[in-house]
Amino acid sequence: MKGVRSYGFPAQDERKIAEGYDVPEGVYIRGRYDQEFAKILIKDALQFVADLQREFRNRIKYAMECRREAKRRYNEGALPGFDPATRYIREGDWTCAPPPSAVADQRVEITGPVERKMIINALNSGAKVLMADFEDALSPSWENLMRGYVNLKDAVDGTITFHDKARNRVYKLNDQTTKLFVRPRGWQLPEAHIFIDGEPATGCLVDFGLYFYHNYATFRRNQGAGFGPFFYLPKMEHSREAKIWNYIFERAEKMAGIERGSIRATVLTETLPAVFQMNEILYELRDHSVGLNCGRWDYIFSYVKTFEAHPDRLLPDRVLVGMTQHFMRSYSDLLIWTCHRRGVHAMCGMAAQIPIRDDPEANEAALELVRMDKLREVRAGHDGTWAAHPGLIQACMEVFTNNMGNAPNQIQSMKREDAANITEEDLLQRPRGVRTLEGLRLNTRVGIQYVAAWLTGSGSVPLYNLMEDAATAEIIELDGDGLGVKVTPELFGRVVEEEMARIEREVGKEKFKKGMYKEACKIFTRQCRARTLDDFLTLDAYNNIVVHFPRGNSRL
Repeated sequence: MKGVRSYGFPAQDERKIAEGYDVPEGVYIRGRYDQEFAKILIKDALQFVADLQREFRNRIKYAMECRREAKRRYNEGALPGFDPATRYIREGDWTCAPPPSAVADQRVEITGPVERKMIINALNSGAKVLMADFEDALSPSWENLMRGYVNLKDAVDGTITFHDKARNRVYKLNDQTTKLFVRPRGWQLPEAHIFIDGEPATGCLVDFGLYFYHNYATFRRNQGAGFGPFFYLPKMEHSREAKIWNYIFERAEKMAGIERGSIRATVLTETLPAVFQMNEILYELRDHSVGLNCGRWDYIFSYVKTFEAHPDRLLPDRVLVGMTQHFMRSYSDLLIWTCHRRGVHAMCGMAAQIPIRDDPEANEAALELVRMDKLREVRAGHDGTWAAHPGLIQACMEVFTNNMGNAPNQIQSMKREDAANITEEDLLQRPRGVRTLEGLRLNTRVGIQYVAAWLTGSGSVPLYNLMEDAATAEIIELDGDGLGVKVTPELFGRVVEEEMARIEREVGKEKFKKGMYKEACKIFTRQCRARTLDDFLTLDAYNNIVVHFPRGNSRL
């Protein structure tokens, strides 16, 4: 095809190179050599990734510079808002391509990292969609990433199995499985184990490129059956970032010889700037869009990050920042109205609860909270929801089915015209609630434990009956019991010391010694004391999980 590089099928290049990976010109692999990994890192697959990097890196760098410039303006007192220059898009009468029939019904989705057993269980869970996650739920070590690509290739082929030696049980796929979506990393994350032309590869291009390359033959065979591929796109802040993804999709479709619009994606609206760009994001992806999702936990952090220099906009304790807060409800309502107006799905947030197996009464109370949250979501007009654990699928499914009936979605039945007049002030209304010392302690305890798990290879961690993934907290001024308590470095230091002692008691001395809790504590406290927050907590931690094995892996 004119203007598109021709790539060989994987079988043609699955050669075992004794001293390292067989790489194209300008590509340098620092990760550990493994024969199984070499079947993924074949020359043509790496060439595809390198071509994407070379074609789009300047656009990506410009988009990241625009992010930094916007952050500078917010720190100087500016507020995000709707762009007057794109008013014609927001007010225009246009729609996206309709969702493919295979994913018209997404009423319950399950999410999790690209681990082998998890993928099998999730594909067998009875959910409508599995979002296999290279991003928030995965610690992006070389081993985790490479095994993730292997696992997804086997899942698409339908050959994935897992032998649990401890239980002497073999896991395999059922005859009927859920639809597979893949979430690559965000634009901001590098892949420091792969260098292209002397600089780290862009993490999401590696994730997308290797997954797409190794599975496009299957996608092409199933063209017309709505097989996909399907993606979730995270952490966008502006439609210019969606436009890059659209170019990448078009480039990949031409390479694979599949029809334009075969690749479909849902965008996670999980940053505060992006809520003012929802129409524009859908417009850029209108041939490739399935819809938008309320990534509410990351959205809360984005609010913190956007307004870190605005002391009048500090958030209350995180247990109080739910969808009943006016700025959160406005965000959800506007997303529903925008998506349904444009003919695509409006997905809602994740039920982070996990089953409490040793306490039936507490477990039922947790399930009731899930049901109430899902009832609010479906009645608001959402087309589907997320769950973090297979044990929640049935409860979520019942709530949505009882309210949606046999309809696959609510695109036509819940237009939410009342949300058409949501203003910038609605989306930016100051949050209400108290900030307590106990809230500070909880944020500190969860933050340190999450970073410790991330450093040791786990990207999603069950903590206090909730599934935690990449998130953090900001140090604040407390309300206490009506008395103002200033969080000084001394008070924060005491809280950290006391919470570290509590963590050691909870996890046990042996596990505490073997874990990376001290390293995690240093990273967490450094971020909390910094004058400017990193874009994401894990950016600071990333270099701690990069392990280089440079011998014999380059062709420069």
